[in-house]
Amino acid sequence: MGTRNNEKLETKDNSYEKSTSWHKIKGALHLKLLSVLDLRQARNIPLEQLREECSSKIDALLSEQNYPLSEPEKQQLLFEVMDEVFGFGPLEELLRDPTISDILVNGPHKIYIERNGKLEFTNVSFSDDKHLMKVISRIGTNVGRRVDESVPMLDARLPDGSRVNAIIPPLALGGPTLSIRRFGVNPIDIKQLLKLNSLTKEMAFFLEACVRCKINMLISGGTGSGKTTLLNVLSRWIPAGERVITIEDAAELKLQREHVVRLETRPPNIEGKGEVTQRDLLRNSLRMRPDRIIIGEVRGAETIDMLQAMNTGHEGSMTTVHANNSRDALRRLENMVSMGGINYPVQAIREQIGSALNLLIHLARTTGGQRKVANISEITGMEGTVICLQDIFCFKQLGIDDHGNAYGRFESCGVRPTLVKKLEAEGVAMPPATFHHRFLDDSSSAK
Repeated sequence: MGTRNNEKLETKDNSYEKSTSWHKIKGALHLKLLSVLDLRQARNIPLEQLREECSSKIDALLSEQNYPLSEPEKQQLLFEVMDEVFGFGPLEELLRDPTISDILVNGPHKIYIERNGKLEFTNVSFSDDKHLMKVISRIGTNVGRRVDESVPMLDARLPDGSRVNAIIPPLALGGPTLSIRRFGVNPIDIKQLLKLNSLTKEMAFFLEACVRCKINMLISGGTGSGKTTLLNVLSRWIPAGERVITIEDAAELKLQREHVVRLETRPPNIEGKGEVTQRDLLRNSLRMRPDRIIIGEVRGAETIDMLQAMNTGHEGSMTTVHANNSRDALRRLENMVSMGGINYPVQAIREQIGSALNLLIHLARTTGGQRKVANISEITGMEGTVICLQDIFCFKQLGIDDHGNAYGRFESCGVRPTLVKKLEAEGVAMPPATFHHRFLDDSSSAK
């Protein structure tokens, strides 16, 4: 028994020593390669040619240092050093995998990924905190933002549009922490959402009609429920002749159309000056002749300006909000208007919300990680002091299957929305059977 334990300890020690040695070799080669490589010129060289040049230089450096590496190890080392010099180090291996939707770095040696809605631990790691901090700083520098002890939080994006959040010591007690929300190279379209059973054809047809006919929409849901993805999908149906302005904290929308003006907020500089908020951008956008305004996510005082814009001729505008359900989404809007420092009576705020918004789409991430359009609801105005909501379509969860995934059916709730009159006035005919109370034809959603 003791011998077996000793063997395990020796194997573990050998593995650790090999890993440490590998990091040392890679670090030394990285520094030497930087000293012999002209980075400005290198960025203009085709990738294959650059790889060949780096490969020959690395071979020469390995020979000088007399490192005993096999050919496969040399190739792996080449890839890793290239990633260090021109990319984001160990993260590049994960960023090349299109099946990964989230990358979660809890310090240099604990990296998790999300694939198909489930978290997995990886064997990828950084050498130490300094190595991880170097990559975080590079991400911030690429978008003109800084992260250090005076500014210990970072919201940024990668060149492919993926959203990045980082928080470092002293706020992060376990070392630098990094979260990356991935977005596919090819944006998801409505066909893929239908294939994934996120909604049904009837629901998609209704949403398309609402977008084309300039219905004001609010998309709500929890973190990772697919709000931004759905917003991107809906944008495809905006008529080509319209001018769209997007406003975001960190630009991540990939609207599937040509005429788009993209605006992004700016944090304050080291003196605490120069900040540009979503509210500033929204007010400025009203002077840019927008047909539609799309706000990536409302979080604060800009909510009142958004509602006023929707009420003053900018129909067909859309935004998202974090919320647990449709009713909570309206409460959050109400609270955020109050955060603007405007002492509106609650009744006036609710009337503003009730008249500005027409449709509320709530998304849910079900057990097992599948995203569903849980509710499509119409806002019909006020009844006393309450904003009236009526469900048009919904998803009914029936249980959990043998694989741990939720299953259920989509349902038409039997309510003919009042906004159908506007759709018909715009020339869109909705089949009467669309809104009859029934389970929708989507057998793949059932167990």
